[in-house]
Amino acid sequence: MSNASQVLLERVRDIPDFPRPGVLFKDLNPLFADPDAFALVLGEVASGWEGTIDLVAGIEARGFVVGAALAQRMGVGFLPVRKAGKLPGETIDQTYDLEYGTATIEIPADACEGKRVLLVDDVLATGGTAAAAVSLLERAGATVVGIEFLLEVGFLEGRRLLEGHEVAVVATV
Repeated sequence: MSNASQVLLERVRDIPDFPRPGVLFKDLNPLFADPDAFALVLGEVASGWEGTIDLVAGIEARGFVVGAALAQRMGVGFLPVRKAGKLPGETIDQTYDLEYGTATIEIPADACEGKRVLLVDDVLATGGTAAAAVSLLERAGATVVGIEFLLEVGFLEGRRLLEGHEVAVVATV
């Protein structure tokens, strides 16, 4: 286990029954609130992708925290992958299934054509949102170089929806 993995795991707070009964939410806000710990984790992530990407795409909402900080650190642009209806101008969207219904994400139509993109989010759980974001980015003309999560909830097997793409995580629970 790397030092960054250990530091991250020490700063994960478990919130039982959130957002609904039976779910154990993995809260990374304690990591984000600790500038030295967050910088250490971002440094490990950045070192794995240096020189391979043009753009970091972050999934709403905690992926914005990770993605924007990572993009700035790496000297590349940042692209927010938003919930539907949040972006001005022409957009493209992707609808995907949730446990109880559907959701839609979107990006600006001209945001990433020809770009090498690293998709990031805080936690890999079931993988549905990340898989939809990959599809959306690829439809927009991007090459998704990899998908990076700070934390993976292994027993939920979210990686299975991301097969065929390079998936990296800092730590797994």
